[in-house]
Amino acid sequence: MHLPTAASLLLSALPLAVATPTPGHGHKEKGLNTYAKEAGLKYFGAATDSPGFRERAGYEAQYPKYDQIMWKSDEFGQTTPTNGQKWLFTEPQQGVFNYTEGNIVTSLAKKHGKYLRCHALVWHSQLAPWVEAKTDWTKDELRAVIVNHVTRVAKAWKGQCYAWDVVNEALEEDGSYRKSVFYNVLGEEYIKLAFATAAKVDPKAKLYYNDYNLEWPHAKTEGTQRIVKMLQKAKIRIDGVGLQAHLIAEQAPTLDQHIDAIKGFTKLGVEVALTELDIRLQVPANATNLAQQKEAYKNAVGACVQVKGCIGVTIWDFYDPFSWVPYVFPGEGAPLLWFEDWSKHPAYYGVQEALKNGTKKGKPGKWW
Repeated sequence: MHLPTAASLLLSALPLAVATPTPGHGHKEKGLNTYAKEAGLKYFGAATDSPGFRERAGYEAQYPKYDQIMWKSDEFGQTTPTNGQKWLFTEPQQGVFNYTEGNIVTSLAKKHGKYLRCHALVWHSQLAPWVEAKTDWTKDELRAVIVNHVTRVAKAWKGQCYAWDVVNEALEEDGSYRKSVFYNVLGEEYIKLAFATAAKVDPKAKLYYNDYNLEWPHAKTEGTQRIVKMLQKAKIRIDGVGLQAHLIAEQAPTLDQHIDAIKGFTKLGVEVALTELDIRLQVPANATNLAQQKEAYKNAVGACVQVKGCIGVTIWDFYDPFSWVPYVFPGEGAPLLWFEDWSKHPAYYGVQEALKNGTKKGKPGKWW
């Protein structure tokens, strides 16, 4: 997919979007991660992947520029491997483990001093086919499979992960449990088992439940609160809830909706992070939806800054050509902060503004 040149989009967007300030001669603008820390967050980060698994081919010549921003700039203080730690790659055959793909990103994170969020131990999607191919799992057999997988994978990166997404996307939109192979055999016990095992294997990592469409109060957020309470009642450690925040510019939650959703989790005593933030729009992008995207990013990041207990933001990659969005949502794209030509979206400056305005963590009321 070829997007319009970013320069033309930016010029057309100026009547609706705040113009970018020009730094003075010799002045180096701070990156988003520094602004995030000044606002009281632990990090502002971007997920990434090994080049062979990035979702678009033909961009090999862009990798040096990409790597400069990803690893050597002040923009990001954290990363998540988008694919390499998922079951499909880590245990492609039963009992056969492969950490090659996950190690590419985790090694780079260590080399460049970035926080690492590890993703994801138990998930129904990107699951190795052998798990679902067997239709007659007994409870004891599947329990053993989950314990072995979580133990081996968490142990492989023990002590390296700030947090693990232990269970990913266990809920339907109405807050009921997704009828995955895990749930169909074990019910909600599989969630308890995954968290209890991860807590034993990697005791210093924060343990998260992670899901999408948790950014405003509704049935799915209530279902997630139920999971948190279930684990707490069973005295099984859960430290955080990850709000994936795959949003739509033209339909994004309001600032107040974001705040209410985040507070709904922090009041239970767990931390919150925006873990996979991207905000897609109809393409080709135009002045109107770029302005909407900017406001949506500003609200999402600003809500995290405003609520004590929201500790960080991760965007799901940062460079539009490497986004998953166009392949899943035809006609939609441009969801990140850097266009194909490396110019920045207006949304970049929305994020920057939200972070600059949030220098006092937990400051009451609105600050824009």
